[in-house]
Amino acid sequence: MRIAHAFIFSALLTGSVYAAQQQSPAPTIPGQKNISAVTGGTYTADAGHTLVQWTVDHLGFSPYFGLFGNITGTLTLDPKNPAASKVDVTIPIAEVTTASAGLTKHMLKPGEAGKPADFFGAAPAPARFVSTRVTPTGEKARIEGNLTLNGVTRPVVLDASFYGAGKAPAQMGGKENVGFTATGALRRSEFNIGYGIPMVGDEVKLKITAAFQK
Repeated sequence: MRIAHAFIFSALLTGSVYAAQQQSPAPTIPGQKNISAVTGGTYTADAGHTLVQWTVDHLGFSPYFGLFGNITGTLTLDPKNPAASKVDVTIPIAEVTTASAGLTKHMLKPGEAGKPADFFGAAPAPARFVSTRVTPTGEKARIEGNLTLNGVTRPVVLDASFYGAGKAPAQMGGKENVGFTATGALRRSEFNIGYGIPMVGDEVKLKITAAFQK
């Protein structure tokens, strides 16, 4: 008899949980994957959610990567004329992050007397990327621009892809957001950062997650 009661109770409990699940649908994700959700205007970089990952070859044995964050700047969008889009962002080089405290310290070590620093030095100027041309293809775009790094300005090309757009929940500010991912590459020797070449790769691969808020 106890077994029968237990079975009935279990069945009722399972049914109650199922009914509650049916009455409480899972929360929807605010971001829309359709590029038509993008509205025009000027957006500000979301410093807390915009990252630049850089990767270099290490001795031919493995890739090694680090990050730049706290990126600031603006993105101007016109859905009716995507080619007129503009991006201008600043990257605080002094806030470079790696998994090795020793390497991070080395990258920000000042140069010896009369010699340049191995990497960026103790007080590196922020890097800045300013677009000069945007060529859209659907939800992708080729972004050409000038990157100023270590006192040198060189052209860099990024291949960008739309990720999502929409309004954030009210409890998170309710602002309009738009996000992209992008990839690119540069040669650090062209920016006078030649330490360790060729044992440490000259080519730096870039992987970017960019978030902007209106």
